[in-house]
Amino acid sequence: MKTHRYKILLFLLLLQFVPGILFAEEAVTDSGTTAWMLTSTALVLLMVPGLALFYGGLVRTKNVLGTMMHSFVAMAIIGVLWMVCGYALSFGKNALGGWIGWDPGFLFLSSLDNSITSAKIPEYVFAMFQGKFAIITPALIAGAFAERVSFRGYCLFITLWSLLVYCPLCHWVWASDGFLFNLGPKGAIDFAGGTVVHISSGVSALVAALYLGSRRGYPKTAMQPNNLVLTLFGAGLLWVGWFGFNAGSAVASNLDTARALTVTQVAAASGALSWILFEAMKHGKATSLGLASGILAGLVIITPAAGVVQPLGALILGALASLVCITAISIKNKLGYDDSLDVFGIHGIAGMSGAILLTFFIRQSWMKDAATIAGGSWTTFQQLGVQAAAVLITVMYSALITWGLVVLVNKTVGFRLNEKSEKAGIDQSTHGEQGYGLLNLN
Repeated sequence: MKTHRYKILLFLLLLQFVPGILFAEEAVTDSGTTAWMLTSTALVLLMVPGLALFYGGLVRTKNVLGTMMHSFVAMAIIGVLWMVCGYALSFGKNALGGWIGWDPGFLFLSSLDNSITSAKIPEYVFAMFQGKFAIITPALIAGAFAERVSFRGYCLFITLWSLLVYCPLCHWVWASDGFLFNLGPKGAIDFAGGTVVHISSGVSALVAALYLGSRRGYPKTAMQPNNLVLTLFGAGLLWVGWFGFNAGSAVASNLDTARALTVTQVAAASGALSWILFEAMKHGKATSLGLASGILAGLVIITPAAGVVQPLGALILGALASLVCITAISIKNKLGYDDSLDVFGIHGIAGMSGAILLTFFIRQSWMKDAATIAGGSWTTFQQLGVQAAAVLITVMYSALITWGLVVLVNKTVGFRLNEKSEKAGIDQSTHGEQGYGLLNLN
């Protein structure tokens, strides 16, 4: 009898000091989704050095380091800014009439320590994933005014642009109370950044390029790429990273993730193939630059559509991306403005095309859900109106604010390099370095 009493006492002691042994608390995170989102976050960050290589190979030798620095410094500046206040401004609750988000608890990510999202991942992971989008978007703009801007002016510009353009757009499109998120029964479709990332950066790039003017000597002086090997390598890294960019935007590890990953692959391949076929038919040869440009065009056009189209739609969109981007670049060459690395011609044009044309390839199940929410019917043309409104708002807002910021930066710290520094090259005049151990820096 005493033996039984001792066993009962021992059992009660175990319950006191090791409650988890018998009553383990149910996990609040989905380990599979969390693992995929961690991977996606790393993949999107990989796109930034990929972009640096892509842009760096396209400029002249004397500007290769300075151009690559534009991508890498965004990792530093926006990486800090996002933690301090960017996440709060983007994903906080509506403030100032819905123009921006705001949540004091999100400042310095201070309230996220024990937070789990509805997708059952730590909110830290979601914040870091979104932060990578915030980093690469202003870095994209740099390609339009490559080889002719000051480093400090660029740093100030991307800081202000991120706060006043990127964060509001991010809130409008992706925050649950954003007005574009709630436009129509299922909102304006932007699965992974057609409006927030590519249209905003493309339009802003065009505005900045027009205000700052052409590179000295353009277009009369030949300005050949210094290293297309870097550009191809960068394009490859962008293609790989884009799987995290698009498939990660499902914030899940399920059928939606698989769909997004599949159409991303199809559109990129279609864009690349279409571009080099066009070159072969027109010029009798396919180029590495054309292949890299086609990859990028296909990836951009599918970005807003990755959650709603099927593989056939992705195939068509990828081909259309090459067609519209080649046309846009041809028009640029005729007009003579200097969008150095065709940021508007690829990101802006393909982003707008994807946001609009996706409407004609939406899977039927999505449209049925929209009709149910609308309490009746919801047609392709009604969704087209929503998409057009989102594109127009993004274009107008990005253009207006960017123009003001470029003027402000140029009038204060200076944005455009002086003639002497530009002729010497950014690497030497700004950074006191050179990209290659060669005597010829042109």
